[in-house]
Amino acid sequence: MFSLLESFSHAFKGLVYVFKSERNFRIQTLASLITVCLAVYFPLKAWEIITLILLILLVMIMEIINTALEYFSDMMKPRLHHYVGVVKDMMAGGVLLSSIGSIAIGLIIFLPRLIDFFKSL
Repeated sequence: MFSLLESFSHAFKGLVYVFKSERNFRIQTLASLITVCLAVYFPLKAWEIITLILLILLVMIMEIINTALEYFSDMMKPRLHHYVGVVKDMMAGGVLLSSIGSIAIGLIIFLPRLIDFFKSL
C-alpha cells in the first residue's frame, strides 16, 4: 500500500513541476478551467461533457509528453543525432494540432450557447 501512495506522490510532484516550469501548461490549465466553468454554466449533454474532458486530457498529456521528451533530449544532446531538433519540433506540432482541434470542437460546442447568451442580454 505504501508504494501505491508513493507512486501517487511522485505523479503529483511531476504535475506540480510541469505546472511551475512550463508556461504553456499553465496556459492550458487556465483554458481548461475556463472550459470547465462554461461546462458548469451551460447545460451540456453527457457526450459533450465527455468530449470536453477527453480533449482537456489529450492536450495536457501531450504537453507533458512533449516536455518530458524535450528535457530528455536536452540532457542527452551532445551524444544524440541531429534529428533531435526534428523530433522536438514534431512533438510540438502534435501539441499544436491537439490544441487547435480542441479549440475547434470547443467552439462547436460553446459558440451557439454563447451567441444565445449574448443575444438575451
